[in-house]
Amino acid sequence: MANTPSAKKATRKIARRTAINKARRSRVRTFLRKVEEAILSGDAEAAKTAFRAAEPELARAVSRGVMHRNTVSRKISRLSSRVKAVGAA
Repeated sequence: MANTPSAKKATRKIARRTAINKARRSRVRTFLRKVEEAILSGDAEAAKTAFRAAEPELARAVSRGVMHRNTVSRKISRLSSRVKAVGAA
């Protein structure tokens, strides 16, 4: 348990930041789930639009420090190839 005033303030700041980051991560997951569902349904156009909506959301998570740059880059790359495969199939 925090004893000093500065430690108590740090605890409050961490709790506030954690809540914000949790909301941001949840938002990103929602966008990713929409892309996944569109891919599984086999609808190429829906998959493309969902992917176009998810891409900037992932980039925003990187700029806010919620996710690592390489992680997001990998996710975008893999999703992109899967969306292209839906269009070809």
